[in-house]
Amino acid sequence: MSDQKEKELQTQESAPKSIDGAVKPSRWKRMMAKKWVFPATYMAAAAIILTLMWVYTDSGVKNLSEDDLGLDVAKTQTVTDATNKPDALAVAANTETMQWPVKDRNEVELVMQFFDSKASSEVRQAAMIEYGDTLTPHVGVDFARQDDKPFEVVAAMSGKVTRVEKDAIVGSLVEITHQDGTVTIYQSLSDVKVAKDVQVKKGDVIASAGRNELEKDMGNHVHFEVRQNGTPVNPESLIGAK
Repeated sequence: MSDQKEKELQTQESAPKSIDGAVKPSRWKRMMAKKWVFPATYMAAAAIILTLMWVYTDSGVKNLSEDDLGLDVAKTQTVTDATNKPDALAVAANTETMQWPVKDRNEVELVMQFFDSKASSEVRQAAMIEYGDTLTPHVGVDFARQDDKPFEVVAAMSGKVTRVEKDAIVGSLVEITHQDGTVTIYQSLSDVKVAKDVQVKKGDVIASAGRNELEKDMGNHVHFEVRQNGTPVNPESLIGAK
């Protein structure tokens, strides 16, 4: 047998055959020949792709907090403004209340009241100051000790000393301007301890009670005024009778 015939015989023996000797198609080819295989394969591939896209997208998303969205900007700005602007802190703080211009209210007595145009004629008459031939309404309140001894005079509220003078009629005086624009005036002083433009705190000693020409019959006393927008205000309406 020649070499060519041997090769042909080997090829025929190695090729798959059916029962009747025909070539038998592979299982993969038989499955792919069916009509439903290609659509099913397409749908499966599409489902896999969509699933992968969903997983990828979901992995890149997180719940955004207020910090991520920048919603804390207002909070940060508020803190920054309060830090850079001390006045903002002052406004936010509780407003300082006014006290009487003495260390201990129980050690002194009210010797002359504020002139109230709505009070009775008797009260109004008692709140008039006579100096020479002139009667002047008393626009403050006066305090004195029963023993006529001097006593310490204190700042009714924190503020800046805007005037320190010695007047021939009302005696030495101190004026303090406060943050809200209120002005307090202290007259008939001695031993003044503050100077113009200094800052004082509520309760700081600014002088001692003394004498003056306008109210010389009262001896050692302090005349205390409160002015708002330049108008005298009864201190008792702000502090209360104590």
